[in-house]
Amino acid sequence: MALIALAADKGSPGVSTAAVALAAVWPRRVLLAETDPAGGDLVYRSAAAHGGPLNPNTGMLSIAATARRGLVPDQLWDHVQPLSGGLEVLVGLGNSEQAAGLAGLWPTLGHAFASLADSPHAAADVIADCGRISGDTPAAELFPHASLVLLVSRTEPEALARVRDRAAALAGKLNGGSRVAGPGSPMVGVVLIADTGSAAKLASQVNDMLVHAQTGARVVGTLADDPAGAEQLAGRRRGRLDKSLLIRTARKVTADLYQQYGAAWSASAHAAQPHQPHQPHQPHQSQPQQGQYAPSAQQYQPGQPGQPAPQGSPQGGGRPSDGRAAGAGR
Repeated sequence: MALIALAADKGSPGVSTAAVALAAVWPRRVLLAETDPAGGDLVYRSAAAHGGPLNPNTGMLSIAATARRGLVPDQLWDHVQPLSGGLEVLVGLGNSEQAAGLAGLWPTLGHAFASLADSPHAAADVIADCGRISGDTPAAELFPHASLVLLVSRTEPEALARVRDRAAALAGKLNGGSRVAGPGSPMVGVVLIADTGSAAKLASQVNDMLVHAQTGARVVGTLADDPAGAEQLAGRRRGRLDKSLLIRTARKVTADLYQQYGAAWSASAHAAQPHQPHQPHQPHQSQPQQGQYAPSAQQYQPGQPGQPAPQGSPQGGGRPSDGRAAGAGR
């Protein structure tokens, strides 16, 4: 799989926290892209690998000029910044007004994201935080290029009703009116933010609802409703992030996704470079090699914007732990 797009409907916050959490424990090299047209949060909440703040002008904003001249997937790395925990991010727009600079370029970005996993030089999966979506959000133009579109939802009745209707509409739109994913079409999944004590029961009930409504979507997993873990992920609270309920459930979701799709992802990566030696693209001196992001059980403390990373934390090129990201969002 190359591109995994995460989005949420009205009244269902948590998509950015979910995107960072999943990226933090992703088993392969991954690029976290803040593609919310309303703007990103990481630049305000996270420290760069050098200990200082992230550059708000390097990311989605800077890539706009490049994309107008055509975009080769490896060029994405020229606009990427590593966080203090080692996670590589494409920083989002500063505000919704800046989204005008990307008008007409979203399909180009989607194709580049989807093709990055097949790069012979610096292959990676892409997790795109698309924020809250509506029928006319330009970020939806990324979805046809995704292998999987994940809708993040909380479990209040109104949130579940919205995600049911959104999933049905989205599946129909992506599959030419049919709600069954065809060859080359993205699958639509739902990730629930739920209390761990009732998560399994809720997931089963919501999945039955989605099936009964013939939405074409399925529940693919649950993330813990864990405010303390979200605060740790954002760098606002200390503690063993890798032991938090949020990260533990994120690890379970990624493991389940890889159990279902891993063979296809690996086949794609191997087919892309059958006889070529690995020659990593190096936009940053701390650029890690492919496969360096396997989760570990080491303790990790996210850095704060403008502050050095805590002693012992991985610095970009080091081997990061579970929860190597510093930043949570909406």
